[in-house]
Amino acid sequence: MGNIILGVAQVLDILLGAYKWIIIIRALISWVNPDPYNPIVQFLVKVTEPVLKPLRKLVPTWRMGFDLSPLIAILVLIFLEYALIGNLREWGLSMKYRVQ
Repeated sequence: MGNIILGVAQVLDILLGAYKWIIIIRALISWVNPDPYNPIVQFLVKVTEPVLKPLRKLVPTWRMGFDLSPLIAILVLIFLEYALIGNLREWGLSMKYRVQ
């Protein structure tokens, strides 16, 4: 059972890491006024907007139109990596090496 939990932790770690990079790429692309009909841009918007839109409602746009929602989303993902994945790994290791 410990190996399964460790596997789930590893998959979640990879997914959260990939999602952080997707948010970073979307933020960087937004600086150059991308073509909204480009399939890559559409994919980035579809994947990140469900997370960024609620954050934009909580945190208003900073002076001169600077959007802090990608930064906040990345910080939340880093927190999840440490809190959730770290605990899952500890739990999986404790189950794997438990003396019976």
